[in-house]
Amino acid sequence: MTEGTIMEWHVAEGGEVVEGKPLFTMETDKLTVTINAMTSGTLLKIVADSGTTVPITGLIAVAGKPGEDITALLAEADSPGGASGAASGAPATAVAPTAPASGLIDGNESDGRIFISPRAKNKAKELGVDWQRIKGSGTNGMIIEKDVLAVSGGTTKKVTPLAAKTAAIAGVDLAGVAGTGSHGKITRSDVLAAGSEIHTFCGERKIVPMRGMRKIIAERMKQSLNENAQAFHRIAVRMGAAFRLREALEKAIGYNDLIAMATVRALRDFPAINSELTAEGIWQKDFVNLGIAVSIEDGLIVPVVKNADKLSLHELSSAIKDLAGKARNGTLQPDDYSGGTFTVSNLGMFGLEEFVAIINPPEAGILAVGKIEDMPVVVITKDGNKAVEIHPVMKLTLSYDHRVVDGALAAQFISRIKEYLENPGKMI
Repeated sequence: MTEGTIMEWHVAEGGEVVEGKPLFTMETDKLTVTINAMTSGTLLKIVADSGTTVPITGLIAVAGKPGEDITALLAEADSPGGASGAASGAPATAVAPTAPASGLIDGNESDGRIFISPRAKNKAKELGVDWQRIKGSGTNGMIIEKDVLAVSGGTTKKVTPLAAKTAAIAGVDLAGVAGTGSHGKITRSDVLAAGSEIHTFCGERKIVPMRGMRKIIAERMKQSLNENAQAFHRIAVRMGAAFRLREALEKAIGYNDLIAMATVRALRDFPAINSELTAEGIWQKDFVNLGIAVSIEDGLIVPVVKNADKLSLHELSSAIKDLAGKARNGTLQPDDYSGGTFTVSNLGMFGLEEFVAIINPPEAGILAVGKIEDMPVVVITKDGNKAVEIHPVMKLTLSYDHRVVDGALAAQFISRIKEYLENPGKMI
């Protein structure tokens, strides 16, 4: 995480801040979370309004005593390369303070590790600044946008992401737009007031900001397709035996649980699929952390069942239900969605017969699960003749990184999942 979006302030400017009580809600690259106050006092100034995206070291608010003079603190925070901490002798607290002033560094001052926020990198490209020679003022020396501006001598108007997008589509020069938001920030309303209202034949054009989870999904999926040699295999599975097992268990176990268990067993049989490509070589893992893709309102998240290969069918089912519930109500912790070794994505409930999923790096594969539907199947009868019968059939698609996994091995792996599902007694 390098930046977050302030979604809502739970305390109004001038209101009372209580340590441990909700202060604001922010959208990260994974989830929307509520942040509790780390101090008590009065919220003297909100610097980052709702809807504002800020780097992790950016100043968002100041808390202190009623009537306290924070002019020097705000001036210091707004100055190029200035620190966002409190002025000397002032007890006011700047939320999310930054580090000391920035500037250019010589090559021998750097240890070779340079951190820069995406926003700062884009600004450096725009201004033609060599960001690899900038001394960052963020946490751990991270270069943030104001560091780039300080070195370039450039200035930029503060613009909300939605206002910038609206202006870009309409071809509006923001240099001539006056901002009415906090600290003179230009909002969408300002752009519209300047005569840039956008209409199409069907009405006003709606722009949804690319941020938070949606943004990180886009970046990771593009990265996956760019870096992985992604190939895929398809197979059809007769689910009659799985259906009968569910009936025998009084439907306490779902089809997704059986698919997960079959996948875990197959990964133990073929550890080469349960691998990760590293700088040292291919890491074949002796544990299975199974990711289960869950669709939520703002996108997709993959909770991970740790050490799934050590769980019984009922334990695995319980773990999946628990994590899916947390994902939907927004209570997942970082450890709940990290460390996966393989992922299962089931979109059958949406009526898809089959689909190809993109590998979730650094994993080497992902299993896409389609819907179960009655289909005609050719079977061999007891007397050796062929007959056509109607069976419940499900289609699976395995996407795999061909740099790590050979096609023949991938075919054996998905065939083993089919074998387990058609003969579930072998896996429980």
